[in-house]
Amino acid sequence: MMSAVSAINPGLILIVLGIVTCFIPVKRVRACLTVGAPLLGLAILMMADRGVALATIPLLNTELTLYYVDSLNFIFGVGFLLTAFLYGTYSLHSHDKAHEGAALIFAGSAIAAVFSGDLMTLFIFWEIGTASAAFLIFKAGTKAAYQAGMRFIGFHVLSGVLFLDGLIYIQKKSDGFSFAEAGLIESFSHPAAAYLFGALAIKAAFPLVHTWLKDVTPKTTTLGGILLPLLTTILAVYALARLFPGFSALIWIGALMAAYSVVFAAVVDDARRILAYGQNALCGLMVCAVGIGTPLAINAAAGLAFMSLIVVGLLSMSIGAVLYSTGTAKLTELGGLWRTMPFTALFAIAGAVGLSGVPLFIGAVSIPMAMSAIAQSMGLIITCAALIGIAGLIYALCLRLPVGLMFGHDSRKRPREAPFNMLLAMGLSALISVLLALPNVIPGFGYDWLYNLLPCTARVSPASCEVTGVPLIGYEPYTLMNVINVLQLILGVLLVSLVLRGFAFRKKRTARIILDTDWFYRKWGYAFAVWTGAVWRKTGPALSAFSNRLSGRIFFRLEETFSPRGALAKVDFNGGAAIWSAVLLGFVMMVVLLSRS
Repeated sequence: MMSAVSAINPGLILIVLGIVTCFIPVKRVRACLTVGAPLLGLAILMMADRGVALATIPLLNTELTLYYVDSLNFIFGVGFLLTAFLYGTYSLHSHDKAHEGAALIFAGSAIAAVFSGDLMTLFIFWEIGTASAAFLIFKAGTKAAYQAGMRFIGFHVLSGVLFLDGLIYIQKKSDGFSFAEAGLIESFSHPAAAYLFGALAIKAAFPLVHTWLKDVTPKTTTLGGILLPLLTTILAVYALARLFPGFSALIWIGALMAAYSVVFAAVVDDARRILAYGQNALCGLMVCAVGIGTPLAINAAAGLAFMSLIVVGLLSMSIGAVLYSTGTAKLTELGGLWRTMPFTALFAIAGAVGLSGVPLFIGAVSIPMAMSAIAQSMGLIITCAALIGIAGLIYALCLRLPVGLMFGHDSRKRPREAPFNMLLAMGLSALISVLLALPNVIPGFGYDWLYNLLPCTARVSPASCEVTGVPLIGYEPYTLMNVINVLQLILGVLLVSLVLRGFAFRKKRTARIILDTDWFYRKWGYAFAVWTGAVWRKTGPALSAFSNRLSGRIFFRLEETFSPRGALAKVDFNGGAAIWSAVLLGFVMMVVLLSRS
């Protein structure tokens, strides 16, 4: 019985219970399901064997692996299940069963995709997640949410089509969909690699296709704004680490993501949009580490992903609590909320400190590892871009965001404190952030627990950690050099922010419209579509009438010539007619032969 239970993909449990939740009218039962399902999934994951296919189903001439666990997806799965539990707790005040069910399905699809043992299963669960994410966006019920949801569907349908095209190429070559048969690292020139890379570029929000992330995050529901940006982008980072570790183009793409996104995070007004850009920058650091591909870099990418789920999630929950209490998340309309929301302010500070890399918080055991991996393997340009990304994150997410929400100028808003379940979820996130960063003084806790989950230090290591021939490594975060480097970066950002803040006090705070690369298709593309429609309205009827008259005349001439009552039927079948018929017959045969070839 236990072996049968341990062969169930934990994500499938969340998907099934999420569907059930949509039809349960009793709130307490729904609460038990949304909180209990991730805990049940964690228990099942802990019983799973590593490196073997735990559940398979036949499909046509191949076999799909529904459940596979190794050290690479284990840490991502643990992080996703913890995230689902925290946000299940966070949403206990909700009375919308469809919303709760869709959020559970979305989290379950991400978890099931992480533990998929082949590309086809990964694709299926990913598309289930896309559908449930679109529902969360539309559930906001506003015109802006509808428009953003349609753009989200456009981006991710394109991603799904590219992924499916890649699967078709792989299936033709190898008659299977397993990661090993893909052979993408050895031969990126294979068409499947280009298609899959394009699909993952959209999911991971690479530059120029990143705008869906900042577009939908501030317009979806409160719970959707927390789950959607985190799970979608980090799942894409996992897929890149699985398929393309050590691919050098990812180094430059990730560095550009990190440096580019923090510029917008430092100037936009909506707190949820700031967090979306910050998450994009963090994903850039992860992508850069995946591109480096050394064991330390792979560990750094996994550690940053786990950290994002905890501390970026904590900041997201703080913003969601403010949005729930005030109805807005715009920094120009907020400030001074600490007077009536002291616990939310405390947890927002905890999330900011945890992300900044201050010792004894989880960022202190993840960020130095990423800095070391990049500095040891890369040149000056990439290292500087990564440092700009980290410094921008500290400024935008660790200083600007909590200060703008809770302190700063007094907005004279006096909202009530967030509901107890929201505070409980934020408190648990803050507690995890501290417990996983402590020196190993408490048995079972401390950064060694987190490091033992990392892919290149665990018992069963993925191929990406062995391909370089470097032995598996450990890491010590609290060396004097690591602590000094992080503190220097924090103090530098503080100094620059104080200088900038001195100039900012002289200006009145006003909301601004910040344009990103989506301006090209939302302005020029829309204008071109409007112009095309106007031209067609004027010329369409005339062109349609002309084409109808032309086709009618051609048909009439053909009928007049070749019908039994036509011109050819009225003449004797003499030599000229025979030659004409032979020419026509030869033309028809040529068309048939060409069409067959």
